[in-house]
Amino acid sequence: MKMGGDFHIDVLASKIMNSPKAGPRRLVALAGPPASGKSTLAKALCENLNASEHRTQVVSMDGFHLDNSVLERHGLLPRKGAPETFDLDWFTELVSGLAAGKTLYYPVFDRDRDISIASAGLIDERTETILIEGNYLAYDVAGWRDLLPHWDLSMFLDVPEPQLRNRLLARWKSYGMDDAEAEARAEMSDFPNAARVRKHRLPTTMMI
Repeated sequence: MKMGGDFHIDVLASKIMNSPKAGPRRLVALAGPPASGKSTLAKALCENLNASEHRTQVVSMDGFHLDNSVLERHGLLPRKGAPETFDLDWFTELVSGLAAGKTLYYPVFDRDRDISIASAGLIDERTETILIEGNYLAYDVAGWRDLLPHWDLSMFLDVPEPQLRNRLLARWKSYGMDDAEAEARAEMSDFPNAARVRKHRLPTTMMI
């Protein structure tokens, strides 16, 4: 199912609520390149679903970034955001636990401080649907593709490349970088990561 940029949150929320689930909870994956709008969409859907008394929470894959000290030790800090800069094993373990209906704590990424805060989030047993957002949730590469069976519903946010580039540059400028610094930072990691996500994309339930 492909939807244009004029999709309605109500329509998506209704589709989520009415979609079957394989286990005690419904797991919905929101995948897409960096700056494609995953977190914005996840927040809007979560608010809509909770307003309908459908208990929903958001989990971001960003919380599973390896710490900067670890990335620096392995020469990966300049590529932060690439698949190899996440703790995939821990993320996979959490996803498995969520699917089983367990009460779990999860790490939350503080973008301003550029660190993950352990156990800052909690999913309790009353949660019916979990919206999981991240770049590599539909990534057709060993390890990452093993996440696919966990999703009861999956969405890929397909944003035109020029718009994506503008958003990424604007993101870095919002941190006080000038045009040249923002371009250099995005070229180092964001642009290559976006290209990888788009090139190695698994089929999803919906394209947005």
